[in-house]
Amino acid sequence: MKVDGKHVRTVRFDNGKCIMIEQNKLPFEFSWYVAETYKESCHAIKTMIVRGAGAIGAVGAYAMSQAALEAPESEYLEFLDAAKQEINNSRPTAQNLFYATEAVYQKAKKSRNDAVLEAERLADENAEEGRLIGEFGNQIIEPAMRIETHCNAGWLAFVDYGSALAPIYAAHDAGKGIFVYADETRPRAQGGRLTAWELHNHGVPHQIIPDNAGAYLMAQGKIDMMIVGADRIVANGDVANKIGTLEKAIAAKYYGVPFYVAAPCSTFDLNTASGKDVPIEQRGTEEVMQQSGPDKTGEMHTIMVNHPKSDCINPAFDVTPAELITAIITDKGIVEANKDAIRKLFQ
Repeated sequence: MKVDGKHVRTVRFDNGKCIMIEQNKLPFEFSWYVAETYKESCHAIKTMIVRGAGAIGAVGAYAMSQAALEAPESEYLEFLDAAKQEINNSRPTAQNLFYATEAVYQKAKKSRNDAVLEAERLADENAEEGRLIGEFGNQIIEPAMRIETHCNAGWLAFVDYGSALAPIYAAHDAGKGIFVYADETRPRAQGGRLTAWELHNHGVPHQIIPDNAGAYLMAQGKIDMMIVGADRIVANGDVANKIGTLEKAIAAKYYGVPFYVAAPCSTFDLNTASGKDVPIEQRGTEEVMQQSGPDKTGEMHTIMVNHPKSDCINPAFDVTPAELITAIITDKGIVEANKDAIRKLFQ
């Protein structure tokens, strides 16, 4: 995608350094974070400098290749094993992370160079997956549709193109005259900050809406379709995604709004039977209690926005049951959210 008219990727690798967009500073500042070691790449994943299933997978792949480059000759495999565990622990829900680290780890056991080449291949694969998701998803978007999306599943969440936003970009570029409602997505506001920033850059007409306004708009007949991304899709079609996705799916089912999930095949976890078995990351309470933004001079500040003496919880994800999902848009086509359809996808 383009920023100020220049094509960029969310993540890239250069001479052992993993370079990624600093997403915590968007939309107020566009800058790059440079991770020189695998531990610094892990830090970027943990602190959400990089976030989104595909981008996390790419950084995980690059981190694993960094570990291969850093590993001492005398304890090479031991170093790789420890690094792989540390990288995987940086975000416990994202399936793309585990997929990528395992692929690079296997190549790293052959040679350091093979690890780097595999990481680059996976990054290119992720960008191509996004492009194909856009092509397939565009086929089900009709002219003048009003589409709601949750969190950020655009090119910032991938190496390029994105998942949920890829069909939207394809439809916009095809001149279909679509309109997008972007949920703000508390507590980190990835929809209001990141999705809206992307849509603005691409020239897609849109509005940011409060998280609790989706059902209101559906009740008024103002939403024709929902498309969201996924952090993990398990064998029976249940989908783990950003917290709040389940609420949207319930409302969409009630009001007869088609609810689509967009994700590459690398997001599927066929070894997990149902969503009940997906570990849900519990993040720090400061994300709920505080908010950050710039003052008039551009300097960033963090302020308390909730009652400071109260406790809170902060689950990062929820699980949407397969029966609430109309279909899943993948890089291999559109499939139903059930065990048989998913099994056929991988045959």
